[in-house]
Amino acid sequence: MDLMDKLVALCANRGFIYPSSEIYGGIAGFWDYGPLGVEMRNNIKATWWQRMVRDRDDVVGLDSSIIANPQTWVASGHVANFNDPMIDCRACKRRFRVGQIDEDDRCTATKGGEHDFTEPRQFNMMLKTRIGASDDSAGDAYLRAETCQSIFLDFKRVMQSARMKPPFGIAQIGKAFRNEITPRNFIFRSREFEQMELEYFTPPGEAMDWFERFRELRMAWHREVGMAPERLRWHAHGPDELAHYAKAAYDIEFEFAFGWHELEGVHHRGDFDLRQHTEHSGKDQAYTDPETKERYLPVVIETSVGVDRSMLALLTSAYHEDEVGGEKRVVLRLRPAIAPIKVAVLPLSKKLAEPAEKLCSDLRRRFAVDFDVPGSIGKRYRRQDEVGTPYCVTYDFDSENDQKATVRERDTTQQERIALSALPSYLSERILGY
Repeated sequence: MDLMDKLVALCANRGFIYPSSEIYGGIAGFWDYGPLGVEMRNNIKATWWQRMVRDRDDVVGLDSSIIANPQTWVASGHVANFNDPMIDCRACKRRFRVGQIDEDDRCTATKGGEHDFTEPRQFNMMLKTRIGASDDSAGDAYLRAETCQSIFLDFKRVMQSARMKPPFGIAQIGKAFRNEITPRNFIFRSREFEQMELEYFTPPGEAMDWFERFRELRMAWHREVGMAPERLRWHAHGPDELAHYAKAAYDIEFEFAFGWHELEGVHHRGDFDLRQHTEHSGKDQAYTDPETKERYLPVVIETSVGVDRSMLALLTSAYHEDEVGGEKRVVLRLRPAIAPIKVAVLPLSKKLAEPAEKLCSDLRRRFAVDFDVPGSIGKRYRRQDEVGTPYCVTYDFDSENDQKATVRERDTTQQERIALSALPSYLSERILGY
């Protein structure tokens, strides 16, 4: 079993990620996040928001609707240009995106496995929906294909209400939808996903300086949250890759189990977006500096990373197999900030469940805590290792007398006897950093 198969199995069995509507056979490109998955996703988003918004005085947040006026997507170019070349196999009737066919995609209807492909044709990846009771095309709309367009639409409103001026940024975490021809590689390429985006609006002369600053900042974040440094690299967009409006673009790539692929984009978008929306809406998006009286369209530096791809990269980086006491162990070496469960409280015996549960309740005021009773202590340690819990607290028969519990660290398996009264501060220092 390769790494990807192991991750998919672990995620399904331990409550991270399930196929959506699985009892009906699922639906390609859509996934549900279970009890541990939703905790880990929230932790990823919280660390991003802390670093990109709360730690800064030049960035504010936004949470916009997933449906915008359809003219938004005409102005952005998505209606006309958001296309991928698609081909069909006449024999097995499967559909493929050109450039994403690998040697495992064999035809099931021919002896040699060779496909009988049609000529490529363009396929628009916008997901349509309908608004209102009318059946005519006037009610057509789109689920947003990216979160950034709403930031551009709200640029002036946010700037005025938050009393900001360039250079400043607007950050958003939210769902986006793309009608992928062939969703694949688990949660890497799906039809419903979540983005964490920052659009930073700068005076034209400062744009490249901010572009380089955000490149450095974003790579540092990926390492900070626990992605393996040797699996991260930069990819500069060449002339044939660069969008027609972009002045510069870099991708942070990650080496997944299926190869190197884009994890995050850091792009110099120029003034294209605000210029397009000025032209199509008739509402001027230019900014006038109150001191210099200079009037200009701000230039946009964008950082955009997927929550789902980040989660897959973190699981890939954290997954390890080793031996403890001669037994094979699967362990997710997740950073405490990312781990879905921070502390597990384990009474050594069911007879100790009541006092251990009181300890658990006290710790829940600060941490995400699991209370695990059934099974031997060794098996319970393995269960917690497998989902990335950094600390286990064992309440034993001596705890009643000495008012102490045994704290076990996940990666080293080292154990330390700690006073019950000191546990909150002991764990806070190691999990929260204070």
